[in-house]
Amino acid sequence: MATKIRLQRFGKKGKPFFHVVVADSRSPRDGKFIERLGSYNPNTNPATIEINFDKTLDWVNKGAEPTDTCRAILSYKGVLYKKHLEGGVKKGALTAEQADAKFAEWLSAKDSKIEGKKDNLTKSKDEVRKAALAAEAKKNADRAAALAIKNAPVVEEVVAEEEVVADEAAPAVEDAPAAESNEEQA
Repeated sequence: MATKIRLQRFGKKGKPFFHVVVADSRSPRDGKFIERLGSYNPNTNPATIEINFDKTLDWVNKGAEPTDTCRAILSYKGVLYKKHLEGGVKKGALTAEQADAKFAEWLSAKDSKIEGKKDNLTKSKDEVRKAALAAEAKKNADRAAALAIKNAPVVEEVVAEEEVVADEAAPAVEDAPAAESNEEQA
């Protein structure tokens, strides 16, 4: 019996959610399966992957073939890398301690990379939110200013009277520099 590690689709239209299962290759996609290994939710950013690492590694070692998508998921979680390191131990290229150290180093690098992506996503969301709030505040200020101008015609009349007074005072100021220039010429 040929076994496959594949995805079993759940969720509603446009919002898929998958279970990672081991099934006979002849059974239908959402049909009978041998064992459920975990879940995969592509709707979140980054995608949420929960896998029982030991069970999955055991099935891969038994010869279960992952589909292309499951191969990418298992590679992302480190199952295939762990299998690769175990193969090196069996061949004598590595010791078990060296393999465990390499895997732990890879796992910590992967975790830091994922955390970095999450941090960048939260920073970009915060920047977008701040820009939206600033744009909204500016728009509200513009609306308030337009409303104040519309509802305050009395203020405009007072400003107009001040302009008339300023216009009367302006010629006197203009005459003064002309008088100074006449005195300088003499």
